Amino acid sequence: MRSTGDRIRQAISFELIGILIVTPLFAWAFDHPMGVLVVLGATAATGWNYLFNLGFDHALHRLRRDVRKTLPLRVVHAVLFEATLLMLLLPLFAWWLDVSLVAALLMEVSFAEIANLLALLKGSSDPL
Repeated sequence: MRSTGDRIRQAISFELIGILIVTPLFAWAFDHPMGVLVVLGATAATGWNYLFNLGFDHALHRLRRDVRKTLPLRVVHAVLFEATLLMLLLPLFAWWLDVSLVAALLMEVSFAEIANLLALLKGSSDPL
């Protein structure tokens, strides 16, 4: 399993890349100032990323005695992570942007798809 330092580095670097890509894109696409919201979301996502990945790897190790992920397992991992993060952040996004939960869900799903793509691309360099 990866070290704590490696997990923290991975979580922070993933969120920084996401912030750099998503903040200007979403500010333009949704015509809302997104800076503070994206930083709040990324901070929450960084903490959740660390905890979720640690728990997922422990579960894999316990069930399979191996933490390496096949492509289908990477997809399950990414979808579960984004679904749980969505449940945590959706009310905050709706409140902050003063939009309905449905509108916030559509915005968040758009963001989640970009994040899933980044996660799959990042994970593709890991050994299977």
